Amino acid sequence: MRLLESGDGCFHATLDIGLTQSLVCRQGGYVRVGDLELPISDLRPTEPDRVVFFDVDKQELYEVVKHTESGFYKLKAVGLDVAPTLEINGIHMHRIKDVDPITDTLYKVRALRLKRGGIVLDTCMGLGYTAITVAEFGASLVITFEVDPNVVYVAERNPWSRGLADERVKIHLGDVVEAVYELPDEFFDRVIHDPPRFTSSTGDLYSQEFYNQLFRVLKPGGVLFHYTGEPRARGPPSILKGIKERLVRAGYVRVFFDRRAMGFTAVKPG
Repeated sequence: MRLLESGDGCFHATLDIGLTQSLVCRQGGYVRVGDLELPISDLRPTEPDRVVFFDVDKQELYEVVKHTESGFYKLKAVGLDVAPTLEINGIHMHRIKDVDPITDTLYKVRALRLKRGGIVLDTCMGLGYTAITVAEFGASLVITFEVDPNVVYVAERNPWSRGLADERVKIHLGDVVEAVYELPDEFFDRVIHDPPRFTSSTGDLYSQEFYNQLFRVLKPGGVLFHYTGEPRARGPPSILKGIKERLVRAGYVRVFFDRRAMGFTAVKPG
């Protein structure tokens, strides 16, 4: 980080990992930002991959971490001036090998072949990068669900998640597996399903019944993108094979694996 490594003097630096630039001045062991003077040691993260932000309005520094009975949540830095990822119990929620979280999101959204003015269901909000990008691509309405209030806590403190305040993005705190039954038939032009990795606790998000419901709420001719990664791609049992088979049974056609986006694109017959 230039701010920590530089000598005395004034220069522009980012205090929100790349979103904006602020004029800062360093002298000795202190940094001045506006009218606030801070010890340079306060800008060092408590761990190498954590992120220290400066809130210009509140004039305060903060890291985004949260310990709960169910786990440990933090924003994880993946590069200089790059959007962070969310890490839960040591597992990061975006691809970060050879790709950054925003580029990862762009691959997924482009796989939807979204048309301007479309209505989109985003089943698993996370930090909201998908919902934000879909709105930027021209969706008129994005309905996004997040089951974990701790994830919402992290997103609220992540500068890269500020786009969730867009009036076109409607956030629902709750389990989409249950809430999907309340959604109207053939309402969405596109569905993006980016669930946590397959485990015994997330299995309902990969179930035949849930895929059937996503098919029900999608308009004829609508497109589903289902992120999967490549779990057990080289050996049995093949999770990917099972996902494709269940999507076909739900009624989707033209189901194919998009290797760049790392998931299945599927179409509801028109």
